[in-house]
Amino acid sequence: MTQGIDHIELIVRQLDEYVAFLKTLGFETVRETPHHGGSVEMKPPGEGQPVFEIHQVTGEEVIGVNHIAFKVDDAAHAALKNYPGMVSGAPGRVPETGRTNLNLRDPDGWRLQLVQNPKE
Repeated sequence: MTQGIDHIELIVRQLDEYVAFLKTLGFETVRETPHHGGSVEMKPPGEGQPVFEIHQVTGEEVIGVNHIAFKVDDAAHAALKNYPGMVSGAPGRVPETGRTNLNLRDPDGWRLQLVQNPKE
C-alpha cells in the first residue's frame, strides 16, 4: 500500500525566485523537467526526504499546494474500488518524470496522487 510521500507539488508566482529561496535553505535540485511548462524538483538535505515539485502558476491555477503524492505499490489502486467518483481515471505514465500517477480527490475534495516510480 502506501510507502511514503513521493512528492508535494507547489505552484508558485515566480519559479526562479522560489528555487533560489529554497537553495538558501539548503534544498538541492533533484531534476528539472519541461513538465507543467517547466518544473524543478527539489528536496531538503538528508536521506528519505520528500521531493517538492515546483512550477510557476499558469492559466487558472492557484498559488499554493496543488497536491500531495504518495508512493504506493500495486495494491493501493485496487483498494480505491470502494470510493467511486473520487478517482479521475486510470493510472497514467508521465514521460517527463518517469512516474505513473493516479489522480484522485479525498473525501473533502483535496487533490491527491498515488505514484509508482519506474522499477529499478
